[in-house]
Amino acid sequence: MSIVLRILVLLPLLGSLTWGLPGCGYTVGGAYDPEIRSVYVPMFTSEMFRRDIHIELTEAVQKEIRGRTPFRLTTEERADTRLTGRLVDVRKDLLGETANDDPRQLQLSLGVELLWEDLRGGRVLARNTLPIDAQTHQLLTQANFAPEVGQSQATAKHEALTRLARRIVDKMETPW
Repeated sequence: MSIVLRILVLLPLLGSLTWGLPGCGYTVGGAYDPEIRSVYVPMFTSEMFRRDIHIELTEAVQKEIRGRTPFRLTTEERADTRLTGRLVDVRKDLLGETANDDPRQLQLSLGVELLWEDLRGGRVLARNTLPIDAQTHQLLTQANFAPEVGQSQATAKHEALTRLARRIVDKMETPW
């Protein structure tokens, strides 16, 4: 038998033998808890003076959950878990200005507190100790924009909300 034919015969055999060996800490399966099937996401709250930004954040989080997770969005009565959030910080900071004191680059910052809890047993699924509340997790994200080159606060807000929603859904993954 030729050497090429021997390699073609032995290659699948070697592949099947190495399949059963332990890996480098990787697991087979999804990144989310299989026992959780549904989540209720009520409207995030806000005490900020930014109109409807908490509504946009809630919609972005719901869109991320639908698109990236196996969880089904449902009502509180039917949900396995509840993800609540409160917008705690919305800031627009000046990063640089022109010689005429016009803003050259600005930064929009959003901060949110989250609580993800299991409604079936009452346990908290996402917890981090902060000065505000021991069962709340706080996230912060930023987006820069430069009005000089045609970028607007609306595009920065959309980018910041999308990033923050992604980070919130990342927190819903099963910890290692």
